[in-house]
Amino acid sequence: MTHSWANPARRLGNDLHLELSGAGGRRSALTRALRDAVRDGRLAAGTLLPPYRSLAADLGLARNTVAAAYAELVAEGWLVARQGSGTRVAPRAEPARVARVPRQTPARPAPAVHHLRQGQPDAASFPRAAWLASARRALTAAPNEAFGPGDPRGRPELRRALAGYLARARGVRTTPDRIVVCSGVAHALRLLFGGRVLRGPLAVESYGLAFHRAVLAAAGVRTVPLTLDADGARTEELADLAGVRAALLTPAHQFPTGGPLHPRRRLAALGWAEGRGGLVLEDDYDGEFRYDRDPVGAVQGLAPERVVYLGSVSKSLSPALRLGWMVLPERLVGPVLDAKGEREAWTGVTDQLTLADFLDSGRYDRHVRQMRQRYRARRDRLVALLAARAPHVTPTGVAAGLHAVLRLPAGTEHQVVEAAAGRSIALDGLAVFRHPDATMPALDGLVVGYATPPEHAYAAALEALCRILPSGPLPRRCGGPALEDRGSTRSNRRGRRENQP
Repeated sequence: MTHSWANPARRLGNDLHLELSGAGGRRSALTRALRDAVRDGRLAAGTLLPPYRSLAADLGLARNTVAAAYAELVAEGWLVARQGSGTRVAPRAEPARVARVPRQTPARPAPAVHHLRQGQPDAASFPRAAWLASARRALTAAPNEAFGPGDPRGRPELRRALAGYLARARGVRTTPDRIVVCSGVAHALRLLFGGRVLRGPLAVESYGLAFHRAVLAAAGVRTVPLTLDADGARTEELADLAGVRAALLTPAHQFPTGGPLHPRRRLAALGWAEGRGGLVLEDDYDGEFRYDRDPVGAVQGLAPERVVYLGSVSKSLSPALRLGWMVLPERLVGPVLDAKGEREAWTGVTDQLTLADFLDSGRYDRHVRQMRQRYRARRDRLVALLAARAPHVTPTGVAAGLHAVLRLPAGTEHQVVEAAAGRSIALDGLAVFRHPDATMPALDGLVVGYATPPEHAYAAALEALCRILPSGPLPRRCGGPALEDRGSTRSNRRGRRENQP
């Protein structure tokens, strides 16, 4: 017979799970169960056992039975008992060692010393004190029903806060009832396509996150690449794609090449969606972080019924929070909630409530402004060091975002990426972001994230980067114009005005 001992706060000792079985009386069964628990390591040396009166009450045994079992094990050396400190597992009692069959494990690469990967904020800059203050306020004010089963739409406090913030900061036109909280952009894509709310094929940019393409492929969605150039994705190509009724774009800051989608191409994408009854999926990548250009409003603000707006706090706060959102056309709210299910299964209520207060209190805006200044200073250090140490390498895509693209001579990317790995530098080449079916000329370059390293390690990371860059001038305009960064130092002012929400 199996018995468990529960440890209320008024009692001493740790919880026990004991199996009282086998031949002999109840004292023998208890002694054997305790001895076995110590022998196999479930009760480690020094573990405090419950008082014999408490254990007797929970197991339905006489107090004398438990006291006698304890005394026997003390005499045998399994337990030690001291007045005032209770009964504990003896320090000399060693668990039996279970023989393990050795197995081959694949060798793991040594951890990187210099972290220059894109897409990650500086983890050391997470606003712990401000977040804790918001958590306290939010939990104090939360209604009791907030701690029941989660609503798949997300907490109303967060959806209201998001509606206000996105309208003010990104030009999004929405109401709280058209926002659905999710754990991030990848989760949104899983819900939209894995939940059969939308169906493929889906147009995507020729360079983008391979992880997103993998999520779509797992949902059975075929992706069709759009060519990129200095003005972003060539959305005029959408008209020639038979069967495609949705396009995934990064209009605010094309990932990874950088730069906003030209206003003319924004309008072309929306015109195509209206004419075909389709949708634009707007991944607002790095929308908050801009340095040398005016704010670029969300495409969603131009046509709310033709755009699904996707965002998260993974770059602005931390990917560990697992908080994102979808701003949906009215007709898609019901199908997305059906795909999500009756209860929230991905994002915690406490984090949602905290983010709502973080937004409403202005702490989020202050944090973004602070990080914008910090990341701009880091970007400037990168640009200045390259100008001094490798003037033949031009960083592009740096008017916004958390990374730069360093162009390389054609055919040299693989060699430079290998050299980076050899010097324990974590970064990516452009090749890993290229769509396998892309027809545009391949681009050689490094994608260097300048947000990831902690402040004390940034200078060393930049020095290590300079050592692996090829020497000598680069071929002029090698690989085409797709990575020219019009917003880095001199913007197209007319285009920027047209981009305003």
